[in-house]
Amino acid sequence: MPRTTTYTQWIALEPRQLWTVLGDPTRWPQWNPAVSALTLHAAPAAGTTGDYLPRGRVNEAVHGRLAKPFVVSTFVLDRELTIEQPEPAGTMRMRWVLTPRDGGTLLTQQLTFTGPSGKLMRKVVGNLLETDTHTCFARLAQLAGLKPAADAQTVVIAGGTGALGRTLAADLTCRGQRVVILTRRTVPELPYPQYEWDGRTVGAWADALRNPGRTAVINLAGKLVDCRPTARNVAELRRSRVDSTRALVEASKTLDRPIEHWIQASTTAIWADAGEIRCTEGTPLPDPGLPQMTGVAQPWEEAFDGANATHWTILRTSIVLDPDAPAMKRLVALTKAGLGGSVGNGRQWFSWIHLEDWLAIVRAGLGLDPRVALPNGVLVAATDFPVRNKELMATLRRQLRRPWSPPTPAPALTVGAVLLRTDPALGLTGRHATSEVLRHNGFRFRYPTLDEALSNLLPR
Repeated sequence: MPRTTTYTQWIALEPRQLWTVLGDPTRWPQWNPAVSALTLHAAPAAGTTGDYLPRGRVNEAVHGRLAKPFVVSTFVLDRELTIEQPEPAGTMRMRWVLTPRDGGTLLTQQLTFTGPSGKLMRKVVGNLLETDTHTCFARLAQLAGLKPAADAQTVVIAGGTGALGRTLAADLTCRGQRVVILTRRTVPELPYPQYEWDGRTVGAWADALRNPGRTAVINLAGKLVDCRPTARNVAELRRSRVDSTRALVEASKTLDRPIEHWIQASTTAIWADAGEIRCTEGTPLPDPGLPQMTGVAQPWEEAFDGANATHWTILRTSIVLDPDAPAMKRLVALTKAGLGGSVGNGRQWFSWIHLEDWLAIVRAGLGLDPRVALPNGVLVAATDFPVRNKELMATLRRQLRRPWSPPTPAPALTVGAVLLRTDPALGLTGRHATSEVLRHNGFRFRYPTLDEALSNLLPR
């Protein structure tokens, strides 16, 4: 059965501008580094054939020697391009569509594998071609001539090299904002200015906050929570968040004028295992709460005190459903492996948000959505419809076309967490978290229900 993955991105350019790059397949390697070379056997048009090489010594050697030429199966000026590559016992089809939308263009990319080899080729070739897709879109937009808008903010993203930060940086770039990354180590392939920092002290990187126009800060910095809850790891989780936030706050105090918009990351896990409590922005924090949850998130938020900012949001984010994020990758992998049953008693709440809705909330927090005006303060980034773990796993099984799976008892999860070097509390605890602030300030979710979200995110 054919399986198709779809990525979309709105770009602040007209279709004809994007087509100057997209419509010339030989420029594919310029904006997708997974392609090392591409040649056409004639001018681009429907029926034209060509050869491409996927990056990597082994990939180049095998593909270059054995692969048949691809064919341009669809070529519609300023609108659509499709390439079909014969694979062993199957076909790879890459399709791009440009649709005028809201003063710009909605770019849609679809990758489909058919035939008996489709599943294998998706793992070998598909995962390579779809690595960091949104950053590829940002490169494409820049090659097509996209420049920051006249009224653009300079958006400084701390932690902008992680999965969520990369997608956010690409989205803002494609929308005409000026993006700067703070990182502990420069990532050469990212198409944005980068400042190295240690995440602890104020240094030369603070110059990134000094700009002729408006400056915004988005602080996503912090160690991934997917680790064993040892005292050492919990201390590192807390230190990586608190120290980086304090450094940004201290740097902001040296500025001649306040940061225009500041989005400070936090987490709905601040409520730890909330049971049947309905958590919203005004819900009190547990005392003491779990050390790896409340014990990390509460001092993280407190470190933001004193920030020199005009508009600010402490964004308590729930689980972000993003096919490139570690949390969703693990859930999908477990379900495909036949371990997609409910965890523990299955009644723990799972609060979540689709990646596109999270990006929309961040844009609103930056003042980029004229329909939504957010007040300063805490904001919960979670859909209005949390689900229990039992429903989450049942929905995943249905979407991935997997049969019934046996439940995972709590003791088994605890043992498995040791082997996977993760925290069993991530699966055994939960919270029902929703936002009253979003509801009362005009925000509308594009993907309000889990079925809608997974239908959009998982291969069809």
